[in-house]
Amino acid sequence: MKIGDTAPDFEAQTSEGQIRFHDWIGDSWAVLFSHPKDFTPVCTTELGYMAKIKPQFDRRNVKIMGLSVDSTGDHQGWAKDIEETQGHAPNYPIVGDADFKVSKLYGMLPAETAGDAKARKPADNATVRNVFVIGPDKKIKLILVYPMTTGRNFDEVLRVIDSLQLTAKHQVATPVNWKQGEDVIIAGSVSDEEAKKRYPQGWKALKPYLRIVPQPQ
Repeated sequence: MKIGDTAPDFEAQTSEGQIRFHDWIGDSWAVLFSHPKDFTPVCTTELGYMAKIKPQFDRRNVKIMGLSVDSTGDHQGWAKDIEETQGHAPNYPIVGDADFKVSKLYGMLPAETAGDAKARKPADNATVRNVFVIGPDKKIKLILVYPMTTGRNFDEVLRVIDSLQLTAKHQVATPVNWKQGEDVIIAGSVSDEEAKKRYPQGWKALKPYLRIVPQPQ
């Protein structure tokens, strides 16, 4: 999978029932984040944190979906542990990928992967640690891949979504460590002549190719 590819559609059983992925996304943005196995320590903290900050995704019109290489029955037991240890139970669907279908479809496991998911150890599925941000056009906008021993930074995912949504609406780019409300860069595809129409108040040109303006509203 590459940025710009159409996110593969799939049907799957989740902790909230059967879904078809593209229909589930609808006109929203989506985050699909994957896990190598249920009852793993780092993933437990991640799923709890995503439940805690789900309202922030809701405000951005972003749906959340987890995935783990186990059955939805296992997900139910895991959800109790997550709530007990993290204070928040998953409040979003989690795909049961015990047949490896979605993990293989998204290139996270080799196509030849087969067998009993329960017989596999987390290390066997170590590559199932991706975050995909998908736009309403069903195109992949961001891919993050983490090792099993490093918890993911979902505040960073929110920051990137703010940038993606802003730059999809306006012909701008966001600089290093940008946060909501800070100055942005006029996109290189915008000529000075066009920029004068868009930004009659002018801009700060650090270089001809580096033109800084306040964030468009």
